[in-house]
Formats: sequence, C-alpha cells, structure tokens
Amino acid sequence: MRAHVRRALHRGARGGADDDGSVLLLTLGYGILAIAVVLVCTAATSLYLAQKDLDAVADAAALAAADGFELTVSADGAVAALSDDDVEREARAMIAEIGGDAGLVSATSPDGASARVTVTGTWHPPVVTMFVPDGVRLEATATSRTALR
Repeated sequence: MRAHVRRALHRGARGGADDDGSVLLLTLGYGILAIAVVLVCTAATSLYLAQKDLDAVADAAALAAADGFELTVSADGAVAALSDDDVEREARAMIAEIGGDAGLVSATSPDGASARVTVTGTWHPPVVTMFVPDGVRLEATATSRTALR
C-alpha cells in the first residue's frame, strides 16, 4: 500500500504527466476557431452593407427615373406619362453620378406611371479566406411612382 501511495504522490508532484500539452492544443484550436468566426462575421457584415448600398443606388435611380415623366395637358387635366426610354435615360444618368461600380440591368415603366430599375454589382470580401468566396454578384430592384398620377 505504501508504494501505491508514494506513486500517487509522485505523480501529483509532477503535475499530471498524462495531460502534458493538452491545454496548449485546446487553446490553439479555440484560437483558430475564434479567428475563423471573426473573419466570417466580418465578411457577412461587409456583404450586408454592400447589399444596402446597392439597394440605395437602385432606390435613387428609380426615384430619378420616376421624375423623368412627360406632362401632357388635356381637357381632362394634366397627366404624367413615363416611357421606357425616359426611365432608362434618367436611371443611367443617376447611376453614372452615384453608382460607383453598379451597373444597370433594366429600367422600364411597367404601367406608364411607375419606374422599375434593376441594378447589379459585385461584392468582394474584405479578407479572402477559404470560408468566404472571392466575389458575389448582387442585384437590387426598386420601383417608384410619379407624384402626378
């Protein structure tokens, strides 16, 4: 019994030789996991902000295009009418002014009173990793109606 107690005390004094290095591996593993989570969260936030920026460009282009109407005055009153050509011209002008790398996909007037604009852009993550692709195509569509209908 004495030898058994002596071995147990000796093992306790050495600090548990059976567990050498396991804390280091756990710390390293959790550190790598934490870095991966931070990179993915950073990329997700960047993607969200890029989509919001593209939505804002589409909204601005649709609003500008809706103001590109032709006013026709008749006996019944004034009527604002939009054509596809006018909508596209105004949308292109707005995108050229504020769009950055946004491109116009389509700009139409589905009912003669509304302007529907679709723009596209490409998002690139702030840090390219194996968890996040190099680039993603984004698209945003906005519709705006003329005020004089």
